[in-house]
Amino acid sequence: MEEPWDFEFLSRIVDGFVSFLSEFVDDWLANDMRVSIFKILFSWLVVSLIAIHFAWRVYGNTVNDMYYRQGTSGQNGGTPDTAPHRSGWPCGRE
Repeated sequence: MEEPWDFEFLSRIVDGFVSFLSEFVDDWLANDMRVSIFKILFSWLVVSLIAIHFAWRVYGNTVNDMYYRQGTSGQNGGTPDTAPHRSGWPCGRE
């Protein structure tokens, strides 16, 4: 039987990845307008993700407590933990 992951297939994948990285590095180092726009948008994305991560670490427990309150009234701020004693299904005999 022929192996599904032969060396030629993996070699093509690695060569494609290396060529993509070399083109990306060449574009990154170029002084081009689209590269500048990409750098600005990429920086904005990274800063936004860092800010979201920091905000979640600071306020995450408060947000969770707002939506998942524990206590006598049950979870979610008012849903009872147990079902009512009467069933909602009709018995057929009344």
